[in-house]
Amino acid sequence: MTQAFIEGRFEEGSILTTVEHAINWARQSSIWPMTFGLACCAIEMMATGASRFDIDRFGAGAFRATPRQADLMIVAGTVTYKMGSRVRRLYNQMPDPKFVIAMGACTVGGGPYFKWGYHVVKGVDLVVPVDVYVPGCPPRPEALLEGLMRIQDKIAGQRLAKRSDTGSGFMRRGAKVDDQLPVPHHSGYIDDVEDVEPVFDHQKITD
Repeated sequence: MTQAFIEGRFEEGSILTTVEHAINWARQSSIWPMTFGLACCAIEMMATGASRFDIDRFGAGAFRATPRQADLMIVAGTVTYKMGSRVRRLYNQMPDPKFVIAMGACTVGGGPYFKWGYHVVKGVDLVVPVDVYVPGCPPRPEALLEGLMRIQDKIAGQRLAKRSDTGSGFMRRGAKVDDQLPVPHHSGYIDDVEDVEPVFDHQKITD
């Protein structure tokens, strides 16, 4: 983020920050996922919540058994057409703001079952809007934790303020300030690759 959470520290023990940063910090540190697993990727999700990887370190270990108390849906496993309507219903019952992680190859794009199966949805993003994709078959718990941290980055970039240059009348409320989208991680080269000569010294070159 372009601005630190703590703006200043004083000798009296008080911390100066903004309401927006404080609310976003509290929200990203208390994500409640829904107890929701469809197939074998759910085993990796369970391992993420167990003691070795401990998703509680990120404040996201309170798996809820009802969508009305959850704000993160981790779709872990193959989504069939029969299950798609149930996934959509659970998503609609979650309170806003809510987020979705597509975990595993079957959830992201249908996986190996889409080509030969008539019953598999080609990606859960055809059913619910997805915020973070976690590829793999199955992805390791570290990959799911990486996806959770990207959700936290997205929450930290949300803006609550209203623009003051729009709106009219008493108690005017302008348009919402645009959210700050996080910079994608592990997205390849940041700078252009230099056009340099290849190295041949370590090779046995014969004419």
